[in-house]
Amino acid sequence: MTVLHLADEREAADLAAFLSRLLHYDRGAAVRLQGAGTALAVFGRPPSFEVLAIRTVRLAKPYEDGLDVTLDVTVSAGELLESIDEAAVTAGVPEAVTGPPWAGVLPPRGGWRVEPGLPAPDALRAMVAAVIAEFRSRTDELAPEARTRAELDRIGREIWSRTVGDTGLPVRAVHAAQSLGFLRPAVPAAGLSAPDETPLALFSSGAWLRLRTPYGSIAVRRAGLGALDVSVR
Repeated sequence: MTVLHLADEREAADLAAFLSRLLHYDRGAAVRLQGAGTALAVFGRPPSFEVLAIRTVRLAKPYEDGLDVTLDVTVSAGELLESIDEAAVTAGVPEAVTGPPWAGVLPPRGGWRVEPGLPAPDALRAMVAAVIAEFRSRTDELAPEARTRAELDRIGREIWSRTVGDTGLPVRAVHAAQSLGFLRPAVPAAGLSAPDETPLALFSSGAWLRLRTPYGSIAVRRAGLGALDVSVR
């Protein structure tokens, strides 16, 4: 099995937490791994949110034997989680699986430009809390006979399809970032490296929007733009 040497214990713990959260939403989740040099991108798609989640993991060296080659494979998220050894700061790459359709269509590698108007992290967290409370309030008000799956889905779509100000970013993308642990405060642990210090920002490239945080990114297709700028890899 190919062995990945992670940069430190924080990277191992954060990767494990990310995979655990993906598996919470889909016990059979798959992730696509793309790596070269000392960076590994882990792509996942929590089905409840209809977004792509990307966690970039820093590596101490690419592989056990130190070969500088690229990695591109889709694997079981559960098997990858089981392979993580936080004490040894390593992770094994499981056998490849037949990837779901989303794994073949990823956001573009380049061409990203900054989009203005994104609120501060605290404001985004407050926004998510408010819309969750609204969803619960509206569904609690439904009569028992009206509380059907179709009605709950309708309310959910109406709430989570709203955009963040004038950015065009759907609220569900921010909810996904919060639920996957990407919006938590960036506080370094004693003896461990701090997370990526790049600030929260919103980017666009063709049909895609990408919410970048110190812990990972959420990418989503903008409505009404068809199949523009699809990167099939």
